Amino acid sequence: MTFLRAIALLIVLTSMSACVSDRSEETSKLHVVATTGMLYDALLNIGGDSLHADYIMGPGVDPHLYKATQGDLQKVKNADLVIYNGLYLEGKMTDILKKLGQQKPVKAVAEAIPPGQLMVQTGSAGTIDPHVWFDVSLWKKVVMQIAAALQEVDPGNSAFYEGNLQSYLTKLDDLDKLVRDQLSEIPTQQRVLITAHDAFGYFGNAYGIRVEAVQGMSTVADFGLKDIAELIDLIISNNVKAVFMETSVSDRSIKAVIAGCREKGHEVNMGGSLYSDAMGAPGTAEGTYIGMFQKNVETMVSALK
Repeated sequence: MTFLRAIALLIVLTSMSACVSDRSEETSKLHVVATTGMLYDALLNIGGDSLHADYIMGPGVDPHLYKATQGDLQKVKNADLVIYNGLYLEGKMTDILKKLGQQKPVKAVAEAIPPGQLMVQTGSAGTIDPHVWFDVSLWKKVVMQIAAALQEVDPGNSAFYEGNLQSYLTKLDDLDKLVRDQLSEIPTQQRVLITAHDAFGYFGNAYGIRVEAVQGMSTVADFGLKDIAELIDLIISNNVKAVFMETSVSDRSIKAVIAGCREKGHEVNMGGSLYSDAMGAPGTAEGTYIGMFQKNVETMVSALK
């Protein structure tokens, strides 16, 4: 064997050894799957590189309508821990996740919020609003449940998770304060948020914003001419400046509202797109919970003040 061939063989063997080492290190990590991007982001903040984390519903995905694929089922089957929102946010996946919970740790983390702090949709026979992430104080409770689930499944890293949890909770407190400061720029009479579906109820309660929507909390329910007509009257009577689309919901209903206002001689602007049931693309600021929340508020303030 020549010297050069010996060197080449050594490089190949070293590379193969490194690959084996990397794979074994990866497979030794706790494998956790979250349903939504918001939950996935919390996992990353608490678990960091100690986890092999994955998610099911990416940017622009409506969880109310989502149907699990074979790939999704394989993900949750292979996971050591599955984290989902619960409160029927995941719609058709809920029954699958509940059955899976009989075989492995599966946590509906939003369902740990005390019932008295959850919102019930008016006229819906007790249907609970699942969009708890739009109240930072409630989202902190969800984040703590995620940390508790990780500590339960992986007690050896409990102190690590706890340290990351406390650091992240501080960042969420800072976010809450920033949101309140920014929203104070909107005059009280102009604090009316109109969107395609009712995802911002917790946001309105927490931050003093009147929230109205064409559809209810779930996009499964359709909207009718009566819903649009009522919103048009509200917009005109309150001289609302702007309405908003959502990145994960069709803009058909909002465009109908704008057209209806125009027919009655009232011009209302499209205020921009808000992240509601899904965050932005991975690798962007809006692809994180904090960045998504900040972007939404900036969009609202710019259009309504």
